[in-house]
Amino acid sequence: MVLPVVRYGHPVLRQKGARISSVTPEINGLIADMLETMKAAHGVGLAAQQVAHALQLAVIDVRGVSDRPSQLWIDGHPASVDAFMPLVLINPQVTPAGKPVRGPEGCLSFPEIYGEVERPAEVEVVALNERGDSFRFKTGGLLARAVQHEVDHLNGILFIDRMDSATRAEVKPEVDDLLVATKAALAKAAAKTR
Repeated sequence: MVLPVVRYGHPVLRQKGARISSVTPEINGLIADMLETMKAAHGVGLAAQQVAHALQLAVIDVRGVSDRPSQLWIDGHPASVDAFMPLVLINPQVTPAGKPVRGPEGCLSFPEIYGEVERPAEVEVVALNERGDSFRFKTGGLLARAVQHEVDHLNGILFIDRMDSATRAEVKPEVDDLLVATKAALAKAAAKTR
């Protein structure tokens, strides 16, 4: 089922996700819905907060992105990125493993807003998968950026928080307009439930 993606201004986007203690049928249902939602929105990543669930859960799929390649290493050996997709990350822990690089980012919770963000070029990741099994990998390129973007979401951090002041100033008018629109929509929805 395609879920509504919450937009900037919704309070859940600032909430740190709760750790998932066990992979239940409900969690697997949410994972399936998140993968469907991400695909329908033409995104490469989606965090649980973006579908109004404050949990340590994100999904990523960078297949089909050819202009921004990804690298993947498992146990120190190069691996096929496509064979690893879609990627489900439960309770992920990320360790920087490369020098910071600037790159373009967007976010499904910030439609049509893009900006340069500096992040480590490579990261090491430890997480649980959809079966509750622990796994680890190292990644670079777009996949590393996507992992960091989604893990930030799980901690209530948004990509605008990572922008330098000049980039943030560039996108401020659109971000402010989005915030006003989201707050108005939330107020209208709240009024209907009274």
